[in-house]
Amino acid sequence: MDWQSLGHTALTLGGAFLLGGLIGFERQWRQRLAGLRTNTLVALGAAIFVLFAGLFPGEASPTRVAAQIVSGIGFMGAGIIFKEGLNVRGLNTAATLWCSAAIGALCGAGFFFHALIATTFVIAVNAVLRPLVRLVERQSFAASPLDSAYAISIICHGEAEAHVRALLLRDLAGALHIRDLES
Repeated sequence: MDWQSLGHTALTLGGAFLLGGLIGFERQWRQRLAGLRTNTLVALGAAIFVLFAGLFPGEASPTRVAAQIVSGIGFMGAGIIFKEGLNVRGLNTAATLWCSAAIGALCGAGFFFHALIATTFVIAVNAVLRPLVRLVERQSFAASPLDSAYAISIICHGEAEAHVRALLLRDLAGALHIRDLES
């Protein structure tokens, strides 16, 4: 048994655990779909796959394994993204999971400081850019040529929902600026 190799593996997985956990903590704090455990597991899983590839030199390049991780996380992300009316939800969560996987892959390849820098940027995007996005959204809505803003609530049977939505969108297209439509 190679204790040095096991020590390296423990440090590598510890780095992925820590950095994935930092990203996950921010997501959990904001009560998003994928939080602390999910982001930590994604980072750990990516690191484990890259480490596994490194155990068999010449068999599979860690960069090829990383490419497969991207595909796998793409499928996971597709399960998180959903359309609700005119809104698309889960896109940021899916992108964050993708970044957590990349950070785990960096840790698995031994690039801990690169992964630390990437983690800082991911957390900054999710935490620091949020107020800027809200400001831009408020400004664009305030700058629209609307005289008044209305909130409309429609109650219908579940089987008629799609038809009612279609009628609403068709009949009000151009006349109104629809900002949000959800069920």
